[in-house]
Amino acid sequence: MDIKEILKRATEEEASDIHIVSGMPPIIRISTQLVMLKEYGDVTDEQARTMLGDIANQQQLEQFEEHQDADFSTSIDCGTRFRVNAHLQKSSVAIAFRVISSDIPALGILGLPDIVDELTKLPRGLVLVTGPTGSGKSTTLAAMIKKINEDRAEHIITIEDPVEYDMTSNCSVIEQREIGMDCPNFASGIRHALRQDPDVILVGEMRDLETTSATITAAETGHLVFSTLHTNNAAQTVERIIDIYPSTQQGQIRSMLANTLQAVISQTLFKRVDQDGMTACAEILICTSAVRNCIREDRVFEIANVLETGMKFGMQSMDRSIAEKLSQGIISEDDAYCKAHNPAKVKQLLDYQNTLQPA
Repeated sequence: MDIKEILKRATEEEASDIHIVSGMPPIIRISTQLVMLKEYGDVTDEQARTMLGDIANQQQLEQFEEHQDADFSTSIDCGTRFRVNAHLQKSSVAIAFRVISSDIPALGILGLPDIVDELTKLPRGLVLVTGPTGSGKSTTLAAMIKKINEDRAEHIITIEDPVEYDMTSNCSVIEQREIGMDCPNFASGIRHALRQDPDVILVGEMRDLETTSATITAAETGHLVFSTLHTNNAAQTVERIIDIYPSTQQGQIRSMLANTLQAVISQTLFKRVDQDGMTACAEILICTSAVRNCIREDRVFEIANVLETGMKFGMQSMDRSIAEKLSQGIISEDDAYCKAHNPAKVKQLLDYQNTLQPA
């Protein structure tokens, strides 16, 4: 069983993910739906280990043997790249692939509001893109970096695990560093990046205290920093960052975060019903003085109210974004109400929007 053939097949089928699990056929995900490639037969543990050997280098194989997990990237002859996680399940090898598009989409086709474009023009501060796994965070960040690269001359350093989109310098100079290959970890990469004269820093994920602290410090020292978190909304994002720190440091980090945070984009992907493909709905929090006071004074629970009344600043709630795309016929009712934070609110917003439609 040839893993490169399976990956090529998945690319042709426009799959987003591929799963190799011992005892099952290869599985691909197309428009959120899992599809078994039964014609290949069930994958054995020996075949899965052979597949891993075909795509991983010696260093990655050694990491897998030591930790029973390994993250890296690979590509096939047609040029398609994949983010890979190899792991064990029931003592057998399993491999998860995420297809990485060779072309970085323009911000305008992602379905995000215009304020996201404006965030790429910020001179400094911290911009976070959040959401569950598979919500398009990496694509949004890549599109924002692409926009900067097209518009102005900056020194951009990305620190990723692994490098996903292959970016080419245009107006800007772009350096891409991969964890395990170019630097040992995120925190080390960020600390050393500060000595490399960057204007913009992309941190793949704020996954622990050391990385979070280094990321906020980079933003505090006058750089424009982008990063991600696996949180579902802006208030939860702020709470997660503060809770990473020991209680004795939380007052200080509230003050630092209030000073540096510029925006939080919390997004979720929806299958389109008007055409093939996916679209993103997003909650947008812009850090106005009211938001900064909520963070600084430990009133994070009030952020949701500020967000609801901040439309003139470019803010929007997830439910408002969902209602708008539902009214435009872009997403289905079932999907909309299933993923809404407050389905009743979506219904209320939808009814209001319908009253504005001409008879």
